[in-house]
Parts: sequence; C-alpha cells; structure tokens
Amino acid sequence: MDIISLLIFLVIGALAGWLAGNIIKGRGFGVIGNIIVGVVGAVVGGFIFSLLGITTGGLIGSIIMATIGAVILLFIISLVKKKA
Repeated sequence: MDIISLLIFLVIGALAGWLAGNIIKGRGFGVIGNIIVGVVGAVVGGFIFSLLGITTGGLIGSIIMATIGAVILLFIISLVKKKA
C-alpha cells in the first residue's frame, strides 16, 4: 500500500467514524477515535456487505459502507456497555 492509498484509507476512516459518532451519540470521538472507529467499521461493513452480497464502488460507496459498519459497531458496543 503506498502512502496516498494509506492517507485516503485513514481519511475515509475518520469521516466514517465521525459520521457514525454523530448518528449514534450526537458527536464525534476526536480525530484518532474517529479513525479507529471508522477503520474497524470499514472491516465490519465489508464483512456484512459481503455476507449480503452487496458491492460498493468508489469513494462514496466506501464511505457509506464504512459508516454503516461503524454505526453497527457502536450499536453493539452500547449494548455490551448496558449489560455490564
């Protein structure tokens, strides 16, 4: 992975994490937190989309998939926190 691809991946992660944070809890998690939530959300979203046979393309598709994955991730985390 070259440096430009890595930067794009991190920017998509940050944007997806910020969007998911705003959807779930009304605010983001800071730059590093947004990147972490977005990157993990992209993995979760990619896994779920592949199970459902959904494909996304381009920058917008990647952002949507990562955001949906991050929202699901945050929802699951909130359920686990409530039980603890």
